[in-house]
Amino acid sequence: MAARAESTVLTGARVVLPTGTVEGGRVIVEGRRIVGAAPDDATTLDLPGHWLVPGFVDMHNHGGGGASFTSGSVDDVLTGIRTHREHGTTTLVASTVTGEMDFLAQRASILSELVEQGDLAGIHFEGPFISPCRKGAHSEALLRDPDPSEVRKLLDAARGTARMVTLATELPGGIESVRLLAEHGVIAAIGHTDATYEQTVEAIDAGATVATHLFNAMPPLGHRAPGPIAALLEDERVTVELINDGTHLHPAALELAFHRAGGNRVAFITDAMDAAGFGDGLYQLGPLAVEVKEGVARLVEGGSIAGSTLTLDTAFQRAATVDRLPVEDIVRAVSANPAKLLGLDDRVGSLEPGKDADLVVLDAGFAVKGVLHKGTWVVDPRVG
Repeated sequence: MAARAESTVLTGARVVLPTGTVEGGRVIVEGRRIVGAAPDDATTLDLPGHWLVPGFVDMHNHGGGGASFTSGSVDDVLTGIRTHREHGTTTLVASTVTGEMDFLAQRASILSELVEQGDLAGIHFEGPFISPCRKGAHSEALLRDPDPSEVRKLLDAARGTARMVTLATELPGGIESVRLLAEHGVIAAIGHTDATYEQTVEAIDAGATVATHLFNAMPPLGHRAPGPIAALLEDERVTVELINDGTHLHPAALELAFHRAGGNRVAFITDAMDAAGFGDGLYQLGPLAVEVKEGVARLVEGGSIAGSTLTLDTAFQRAATVDRLPVEDIVRAVSANPAKLLGLDDRVGSLEPGKDADLVVLDAGFAVKGVLHKGTWVVDPRVG
């Protein structure tokens, strides 16, 4: 059984705050919230040699723990949520994949109930409004142009819980759909696109604010035809998603994104599918068969990378130990930046009084030792 933190003072760790890292700092939890002062009956949990960071926020995730957000039952979705929560993701957006419009509307109805219950932070529609030239692990037969009326159908089915839609904005109806999404307060994300540099600039000017897994499923950076990557990296209005699993990106590409976009415009995502936190084997991603071998997911037919098996704690650890990024930048990428994009930064994304008691305890090697979700230990650092 998960244990309530009640009134607890967590002390002795390196605490990563919006203003920087505090050596031997403390975070005070009372009930479901972080507070500024400790009550008289508070207990103390001493965590020397550890890091305290905000709970992770994953804005692009298709499943985990052997369960799918794209086609599974409510119980399956809850299994996936629990799996990622055990790896530090305390706020999660469920992503769909390309399917028939009626099926996607049905999925939106199911997922929206879990958003309303507080289990999910929203819905992300990845497809069907994407380019057949850059389809990745999406069924080409089910792709369609981004007709604003059909985009609106998905928003209506989500009942106000849609947070993001990925579009190939160069397709007919793309720019109009971006404007529609912006008017409804939904993130328009450019991805699975074959757009030129100029077409990407037009989409950003129309209101697109996110690059879906930058570098992946889009034309490579060229010196005469820079394509979407240059436009997305250079514009201060755009946050770029990165999948830091060692498969989707070369370390030099990751370094380029951080160098050009800066720590405030990068969001680490998992793009996880069912196998995340579960293991190798055969899976389904929408209508397509996927084989996971040695932790890498690829379509059985064609061999395209099919999402990832990543959890955000692994992305964090890799960023700290392999990429040697500053911990403060990593925390922004896994917590603060996605929280702000999703409009949730009044509750999550940083360790500040008044916010949800969502935090992660990491050891000196950046492995998860504790996860607190709304004041309840999902992974208790006092055990094991």
